Amino acid sequence: MSNSRAAIRYAKAILGLAIDNKATDAVEKDMRNVVGTISESKELRDMLSNPVISGSAKKDVLKAVFKDGHAISEGLMTMLVDNKRISILNEVALKYIILNEDLKGKDVAYVTTAVPMTQNLEKQVLKQVASITGNEVTIENKVDESIIGGFILRVGDLQYDASVSNKLNNLRREFTNSL
Repeated sequence: MSNSRAAIRYAKAILGLAIDNKATDAVEKDMRNVVGTISESKELRDMLSNPVISGSAKKDVLKAVFKDGHAISEGLMTMLVDNKRISILNEVALKYIILNEDLKGKDVAYVTTAVPMTQNLEKQVLKQVASITGNEVTIENKVDESIIGGFILRVGDLQYDASVSNKLNNLRREFTNSL
């Protein structure tokens, strides 16, 4: 829980700085790049969460991986390494994207499915989420075969988990608790 609150604080601070420098879209592009890169690279995730690797080595790797980023984004990464909070970089980036989209009156619906969504299904989800939030919505689909089936929908701080793996875990818990 404290990591989530810390991530929101960092994201709000970076958003304020980006607004002051009129760089919200450039920093959002960087944050989307960070989220995509971290989700695709297990080695990068492991390196960021490894306490044995020195801060200067982490800074060097981050500068090499995200070399074309805005100065504010680079400053965020440096600050997180210096404060020994670099393991929450992905969460900070996600929170920044959500906050910036809210500022623009848009929402991003993160939909995790076991298989890629069809265009028809994407349109239906867009329509439903737009009617619930009242904002313009864009969809980011992430494919995660470990959820087996169903979907996980996250908009802002709200999450709806209708995945088969979640239902199986709930059943497992019920059986364990009834013994």
